[in-house]
Amino acid sequence: MAATITVRYWAGAQRAAGIESEALSVSTIAELRETLAARAGFDRLASVVSFLVDGQHAGDSERPPEGAVVDVLPPFAGGC
Repeated sequence: MAATITVRYWAGAQRAAGIESEALSVSTIAELRETLAARAGFDRLASVVSFLVDGQHAGDSERPPEGAVVDVLPPFAGGC
C-alpha cells in the first residue's frame, strides 16, 4: 500500500531535483528510487543516493509509513 511521504533533497540531490522537497506516494524506497531514476537529470544520481526515513538509514526494501519524511542524500566525499 502506498504511503504519502515528504521527500527532502540535500546538496547535489537538490540541484538534480531542482526543488527542496515534494510530496510523493510510494510503497517502498525502491519505488522511490525508480521514480527518481525516471526523471531527466536525476537518472544517474538515483542509483547512488542514500535515503533516511525519519532520520534512520533505509534500504530499498523499507516501507516508509504514511507521513514519513524521507531525506535523499547524494554520496559525500572528504573527511579528515
